This record gives sequence, structure tokens and C-alpha cells, in this order.
Amino acid sequence: MGELVLVPTPIGNLEDITLRAINTLKNADLILAEDTRVTKKLLNHLQIQKNVQSFHIHNEHKVLNNVISQIASNTLTVLVSDAGTPAISDPGFLLVRACIEQGIDVSCLPGPTAFVPALVASGFPTDRFAFEGFLPHKKGRQTKFKQIAEEDRTVILYESPHRLVKALEQIVEFMGEDRRVCVVREISKIYEEFKRGTALEVKSYYEINPPKGEIVIIIEGKN
Repeated sequence: MGELVLVPTPIGNLEDITLRAINTLKNADLILAEDTRVTKKLLNHLQIQKNVQSFHIHNEHKVLNNVISQIASNTLTVLVSDAGTPAISDPGFLLVRACIEQGIDVSCLPGPTAFVPALVASGFPTDRFAFEGFLPHKKGRQTKFKQIAEEDRTVILYESPHRLVKALEQIVEFMGEDRRVCVVREISKIYEEFKRGTALEVKSYYEINPPKGEIVIIIEGKN
């Protein structure tokens, strides 16, 4: 019976990859990748030549049974996402669950995850927090913001650049303009940015300075 190992990959600086992750990639019989082009770019940087197969949110249901068979017949199969830890707001959960149900060993290496450095450097309490990932674009979005407004723990959201101002507008609407937030952009990259302040202040800033890159929003819990 084979083994599945989830391997976190850098979210920015390629030097963030661990030695253990590199060795695991080198020893893999098969690498399952969210975007094979992104993964092959990393592998080329590491001078690793491996069989890379596509496994992403649009095909995971379709290819799941076939992938399970391959994992069972291999010694070591690795799952990676484009950046960060697989299955955190990325494909992976269905595969992990299916492997466990089939008696296949599953493990995950420690490594990069965008929300951890964002949370730790936000200045908000880190002892208790709620990770919400990406909120629905339309249906259920307002309901979710109303629930978050009553949360007394620090709340973590992922957001796309073109929806950031809208998200900040909704924070102002449902939580008040004085609710403190921290928007973290391009973690571990050249243009890494932490913008801290009230929801209104941060919204006003990004209305003038359109954001780019990967974004994490940290929201202070309700006092």
C-alpha cells in the first residue's frame, strides 16, 4: 500500500521551502499538482525531474478513483498546491479523506501557510482565532459577514485583489467603520505589505491604491 504526503510549497520566496520538502519531492514516484506549470517551474528551480500530474478543483471528483489507484500502487505520492499547504483553501480534502478510507497512509509536512504569518504580525490576539478562507461571492455572503461581526475571536479571510475594497466596505457596513483590520498582501514576496488601521481607513487607502497579489484580511474580534 502506498503513501500520500502533502508537501507545502513557498508562497513567495522560493528559499522558504524546507530541506525535508525537497527530499520528499526527490523521492516521490508521482507528484499531484494544482497547476502543473507552476509546479514544474519550482521543480526546475530545485533541479528535480519527476512525473507531474494535474489534480485541481475542477477535476478532483472526475479523477479521484484513478488517482487513488495510482497512490495505492506507488511507494510515495506527493500532493502540492500552487503555493502554501495543500487543502487549505485549495484542493486536497477529498483526496485525503478517500485515502484514509482506503487505508492509505497520509501525512503532511510542516511549511508555508499564508494566514499564519499574516495573523502573527497583525497585532491582534492569536490565542483564539477563526479561519474562514474565501467567503461566498454572492449567495450567503452577507449572512456570513453578519456572523463574523458577532465573533469575539480574531477572524481570518482570504480575498482576491479585485474584491478587497468590496470586502472592506462590507466590514464597515456590518461591523462598523472603527473595527480594526489588517490587510496583508504578497507575503514573503518583494512587495510584501501590512496595512493596519480601522476598516474605514484601510478601505480608503485601497480605494486610492488598487491592490495586487495574494491577500489575507485579519479582523479584530468583537469587544
